[in-house]
Amino acid sequence: MRVLFRHDWVVYCKRPFGGPEHVLRYLGAYPHRVAISNSRLVALSEDNVTFPWRDSAHGNQQQRMTLPVDEFLRRFLLHGLPHGCVRIRNFGFLANRRRAHLLPLCAQWLKPQVPATKAEPAPNQPRDPTFGKCPYCGGEMKLVERLAPAQIQLRAPPALGTGAA
Repeated sequence: MRVLFRHDWVVYCKRPFGGPEHVLRYLGAYPHRVAISNSRLVALSEDNVTFPWRDSAHGNQQQRMTLPVDEFLRRFLLHGLPHGCVRIRNFGFLANRRRAHLLPLCAQWLKPQVPATKAEPAPNQPRDPTFGKCPYCGGEMKLVERLAPAQIQLRAPPALGTGAA
């Protein structure tokens, strides 16, 4: 890990296209369906595979694509589940029959619970009003982990002016 901390890491994240609901609907199909079924294969030869696809750039017109067998298999295997993931057939919160009912329920359960009352500091101990507040957005910061001095030295960002090793 020490070698990893010598590099300046740049993290780039952006909102998913269509929002989180779209991403969940898209990814939810993979654990219980195959990327392309045998019935969609139009023509098979020793060298090529032909199948229909929808062209979303031109009004979802259905077109046919012919690929070499090795390229078709490469693309097909990109849609396989990683090791350890289990295919879902007809149960769970992503099952077709109950998804519309269970997904909103899951979202409701995942909402953070707001405490009814906040404990105020004792009157004899004045509290700094900026303590525990983010200096950029002003939101409340929560303690995630306490680090020993040796851990802080290992996890500290590189000093300014030092090159990455």
